[in-house]
Amino acid sequence: MGGMAFALLVLHPSLGALDPAPRVAVAGAAFGRFFRLVWHAMPIVLITGYAILFGVYGGFAGVTWPVHAMHGLGLLMAALFIFVVTGPYRRFRTAVQPANALRAAATVRRFVWINLVLGLITIVLACLARG
Repeated sequence: MGGMAFALLVLHPSLGALDPAPRVAVAGAAFGRFFRLVWHAMPIVLITGYAILFGVYGGFAGVTWPVHAMHGLGLLMAALFIFVVTGPYRRFRTAVQPANALRAAATVRRFVWINLVLGLITIVLACLARG
């Protein structure tokens, strides 16, 4: 959540001061590092969530509706991440012209916004699940 908020609210506006070619270079370096981290963190979050769900609560029957909703949102967020990495981010990395790379980066940002909102909803659900 923090990385998405930083990228959208701090990094992106700051890159606006750069010309297109250096903006693409910095965005590319940031995307690469961020997506590598998420690629490793996402499965860990899902695996530990399932470990808690089945190890502590005995499965889906032992939890309330907010946990079911959190599960669905978590899977949706993971699917959106995989879509971004294999679609818009791939187009960003293979773009020859800075203008094409910046268009692909804008698409990446739109999906990061969606995932940020889904993550915030998941946090609200986690608060409701505590009961």
